[in-house]
Amino acid sequence: MFLVVGLGNPGSEYASTRHNAGFMVVDELARRFGVAVDREKWQAYSGQLSLWGNKICLLKPDTYMNLSGKAVARYVDFYKAQPEQILVVHDDLDMAPGRVKLVAGGGAGGHNGIRSLVEYLGTKDFLRLKLGIGRPGQGGTYAGIPVEKYVLAPFSSDEKIALEQGMDLIEKGLEYLVCDGLAKAMNLLNTRK
Repeated sequence: MFLVVGLGNPGSEYASTRHNAGFMVVDELARRFGVAVDREKWQAYSGQLSLWGNKICLLKPDTYMNLSGKAVARYVDFYKAQPEQILVVHDDLDMAPGRVKLVAGGGAGGHNGIRSLVEYLGTKDFLRLKLGIGRPGQGGTYAGIPVEKYVLAPFSSDEKIALEQGMDLIEKGLEYLVCDGLAKAMNLLNTRK
């Protein structure tokens, strides 16, 4: 079982915000694969499907970002998922909007959702699909906006288009990860700037 975990905050007020990029990707994958992410259990919403000869669980924690690990840990325990079977999709301030990067392990980098996952899973070796949202003030863009307000603000129309344009690549990268392994998926995803 591959767990594809989108990070975000529940509630309509957060639905289109930069911090909910992970939720947005999981929702779009669910739409493309024809599965509903609506089964509520263990403080998360999930949807399961068989794809490319494997079982995949799309997962959205319902605990708010800072406690994401609490919900994800229950699914990891239930499915006996190993770190290489856990793909966490989340926003990243230190990458340009629209950039996508797949990594294995690493620190939290100031991301409270990742910090929670490391704490509850007891490992930092799970896979992460980072979605660039840019940092306020870089290149004079959104200068003067505190990071906390920036991540909880809606995507600009250009940023949303960049995320949407990356979805074909993300879907193909997931297929490569599931079928061919991490190296091939990284070669595909990490070349897009």
